[in-house]
Amino acid sequence: MRVVPRIKSDGGGTITFFLALGAGRQMCRLATTFLTQKQAFSYLRKNRTEFERMARAQLASGAVEDGIVVLSML
Repeated sequence: MRVVPRIKSDGGGTITFFLALGAGRQMCRLATTFLTQKQAFSYLRKNRTEFERMARAQLASGAVEDGIVVLSML
């Protein structure tokens, strides 16, 4: 999994990560309410398995927005 954190100026942020699907990759975006990049990144690492499971389920059901799987905090 490759992670690219992005924090918005309104206090929330998104973390973009890529889900490995065989030889391919699927971009996923996790919306967070954390104020710092470090907090958001730590949260993603702690819950990585669950987010990967959720992303795979959304991808299988076709719930993709503009080619990106969009997730929110647990």
